[in-house]
Amino acid sequence: MSHIVIDARIISSTTGRYIERLLHHLEKIDTTNTYTVLVRKKDENYWIPTNPNFITKVADFKNYSFSEQIGLLKLLNSLKPDLVHFCTPEQPVLYRGKKVTTIHDLTLLKTYNPDKNWLIYKSKQFIGKFVFRHVARTSKFVYTPSEFTRQELLDRFKVDPSHLITTHLAAETRTATLTPYPLPSSNYIMFVGQQSRYKNIRFLQEVHTKLLETHPDLLLVLVGKLDKPGLENKAYFESINAKNIIYTGYTDDDQLNWLYANTKAYVFPSLMEGFGLPGLEAMLQGAVVASSSATCLPEVYGDAAVYFDPTDVTNATNVIEQLLDDETLRATLKTNSITQLEKYSWEKTAHATHERYIQALES
Repeated sequence: MSHIVIDARIISSTTGRYIERLLHHLEKIDTTNTYTVLVRKKDENYWIPTNPNFITKVADFKNYSFSEQIGLLKLLNSLKPDLVHFCTPEQPVLYRGKKVTTIHDLTLLKTYNPDKNWLIYKSKQFIGKFVFRHVARTSKFVYTPSEFTRQELLDRFKVDPSHLITTHLAAETRTATLTPYPLPSSNYIMFVGQQSRYKNIRFLQEVHTKLLETHPDLLLVLVGKLDKPGLENKAYFESINAKNIIYTGYTDDDQLNWLYANTKAYVFPSLMEGFGLPGLEAMLQGAVVASSSATCLPEVYGDAAVYFDPTDVTNATNVIEQLLDDETLRATLKTNSITQLEKYSWEKTAHATHERYIQALES
């Protein structure tokens, strides 16, 4: 029997959906090994184990902090794990035990976020380059959500390809009910998620404004808690008198599923992603998807979406307009999405992850 520690400090974030689902299925798969799941103090009761072999422990250390490098290192050494699964690259670089790591994307290394302090962000980016390289070369295995991200790691860090494992994310119904969200019209397109610059929301607003020329009642519904970039976008759209934009703020799963199920199209204009889970969640509820052609998105959605250039307003407008108007195309995408969704399963992801745990432990 081995002791495995899972660093789940981001479990309540958007990316944390991956960790929560992984834990849910690992509890069913592994009744032999013992697990300690590390969470922040605020998330102490966010996830409650059902398998007695799993326990949670508070590890209140911020990412990219001295406390992470020193305090988390001390905690890990005291726990004496046989294996640690770091669910993000943020980890103590001096930890010398066996480990596996999940790298979701390389966004930190490829972008500058103007919503952050320039000096702090650039410092984090500089440190991040070292950490990512170190992690890729010292982990027994590195999990990536897409082949695109896996190839990026190979190209940047020249690591052993056999150590990079693609474990896709998945969409699954979270609730059995749908609760209507109060909208002034049922004629809407939508986006779900936080609004960092690379998500390309101002581009989406430009496209929506063009679509209003032929679809004057079309709403753009932006779903999700408004973070700092979201609030800045909202203020900007109001300053230019942008029309027909709805901000839902936080929605529960029932309302989100209803919005997916009733939208004319889910539009994903992002400039870069490691996977792009919301598009699959939209398909699961019967929505048709128009996606950016950037990075991994064509790989993930296949022929279950239509694609546009996320830097070309005219191209994106034409693609989405066709999707809104062409019932044959809509029907084809809905049929294709059923097949596409069958490729992904959290249970498969958990089994593939656990398989590499065993290999790492035996190495």
